[in-house]
Amino acid sequence: MKYIMKFRIPQERGNEVLSDPQFGHKMNELLTEIKAEAAYFSTIDGQRGAFVVINMNDASEIPAIAEPFFLWLDADIEFFPVMRLEDLAKAGPSIGAAVKKWGTR
Repeated sequence: MKYIMKFRIPQERGNEVLSDPQFGHKMNELLTEIKAEAAYFSTIDGQRGAFVVINMNDASEIPAIAEPFFLWLDADIEFFPVMRLEDLAKAGPSIGAAVKKWGTR
Protein backbone atom coordinates (compact mmCIF):
# COMPACT_ATOMS: atom_id res chain seq x y z
CA MET A 1 0.00 0.00 0.00
CA LYS A 2 1.27 3.45 -0.85
CA TYR A 3 1.80 6.03 1.86
CA ILE A 4 2.98 9.58 1.93
CA MET A 5 5.20 10.14 4.93
CA LYS A 6 5.35 13.77 5.95
CA PHE A 7 8.21 14.77 8.20
CA ARG A 8 9.12 18.10 9.73
CA ILE A 9 12.51 18.90 11.24
CA PRO A 10 12.59 21.31 14.20
CA GLN A 11 14.55 24.50 13.42
CA GLU A 12 17.40 24.00 15.88
CA ARG A 13 17.99 20.37 14.92
CA GLY A 14 17.74 21.29 11.23
CA ASN A 15 20.47 23.88 11.66
CA GLU A 16 22.68 21.26 13.32
CA VAL A 17 22.24 18.49 10.75
CA LEU A 18 22.55 20.79 7.76
CA SER A 19 25.95 21.98 9.00
CA ASP A 20 27.21 18.42 8.45
CA PRO A 21 28.83 18.28 4.98
CA GLN A 22 27.59 14.67 4.72
CA PHE A 23 23.94 15.64 5.20
CA GLY A 24 22.97 15.08 1.56
CA HIS A 25 24.75 11.74 1.43
CA LYS A 26 23.13 10.60 4.69
CA MET A 27 19.66 11.67 3.52
CA ASN A 28 20.15 9.82 0.25
CA GLU A 29 21.31 6.73 2.16
CA LEU A 30 18.26 6.86 4.44
CA LEU A 31 15.81 7.34 1.58
CA THR A 32 17.43 4.43 -0.26
CA GLU A 33 17.22 2.28 2.88
CA ILE A 34 13.48 2.86 3.28
CA LYS A 35 12.99 2.34 -0.48
CA ALA A 36 11.45 5.76 -1.04
CA GLU A 37 9.78 6.00 -4.44
CA ALA A 38 10.01 9.79 -4.39
CA ALA A 39 10.91 12.58 -1.98
CA TYR A 40 9.81 16.20 -2.19
CA PHE A 41 11.50 18.66 0.15
CA SER A 42 9.68 21.79 1.24
CA THR A 43 8.69 23.81 4.25
CA ILE A 44 6.05 22.45 6.59
CA ASP A 45 4.55 24.82 9.14
CA GLY A 46 7.52 27.13 8.65
CA GLN A 47 10.09 24.37 9.28
CA ARG A 48 12.20 22.22 6.98
CA GLY A 49 10.50 19.05 5.90
CA ALA A 50 9.55 16.66 3.15
CA PHE A 51 6.88 14.45 1.68
CA VAL A 52 8.15 10.95 0.92
CA VAL A 53 6.29 8.35 -1.13
CA ILE A 54 6.80 4.83 0.17
CA ASN A 55 5.21 1.44 -0.23
CA MET A 56 4.42 -0.76 2.77
CA ASN A 57 2.87 -4.19 2.85
CA ASP A 58 2.03 -4.03 6.54
CA ALA A 59 1.72 -1.38 9.25
CA SER A 60 4.42 -3.20 11.22
CA GLU A 61 6.92 -1.61 8.81
CA ILE A 62 6.21 1.88 10.18
CA PRO A 63 8.75 1.78 13.05
CA ALA A 64 11.62 0.70 10.79
CA ILE A 65 10.80 3.60 8.47
CA ALA A 66 10.07 6.24 11.10
CA GLU A 67 12.74 5.59 13.75
CA PRO A 68 15.72 6.85 11.74
CA PHE A 69 13.91 10.15 11.17
CA PHE A 70 13.02 10.40 14.88
CA LEU A 71 16.53 9.54 16.04
CA TRP A 72 18.60 11.47 13.50
CA LEU A 73 16.40 14.50 12.79
CA ASP A 74 14.10 14.74 15.83
CA ALA A 75 11.41 14.82 13.15
CA ASP A 76 7.66 15.02 13.59
CA ILE A 77 6.20 12.35 11.31
CA GLU A 78 2.79 11.53 9.88
CA PHE A 79 1.78 8.74 7.52
CA PHE A 80 -1.06 9.10 5.03
CA PRO A 81 -2.38 6.12 3.08
CA VAL A 82 -2.94 7.19 -0.53
CA MET A 83 -4.38 5.71 -3.70
CA ARG A 84 -3.22 5.93 -7.28
CA LEU A 85 -5.81 6.38 -10.01
CA GLU A 86 -5.77 2.61 -10.60
CA ASP A 87 -6.52 2.00 -6.91
CA LEU A 88 -9.40 4.46 -7.02
CA ALA A 89 -10.83 2.67 -10.06
CA LYS A 90 -10.72 -0.64 -8.17
CA ALA A 91 -12.58 1.01 -5.30
CA GLY A 92 -15.43 2.11 -7.59
CA PRO A 93 -17.86 -0.71 -6.70
CA SER A 94 -17.40 -0.24 -2.95
CA ILE A 95 -17.83 3.51 -3.30
CA GLY A 96 -21.01 2.92 -5.29
CA ALA A 97 -22.32 0.54 -2.61
CA ALA A 98 -21.62 3.11 0.12
CA VAL A 99 -23.36 5.84 -1.86
CA LYS A 100 -26.35 3.58 -2.43
CA LYS A 101 -26.61 2.68 1.26
CA TRP A 102 -25.53 5.91 2.95
CA GLY A 103 -25.74 8.67 0.32
CA THR A 104 -29.38 9.53 0.65
CA ARG A 105 -30.42 12.02 3.29
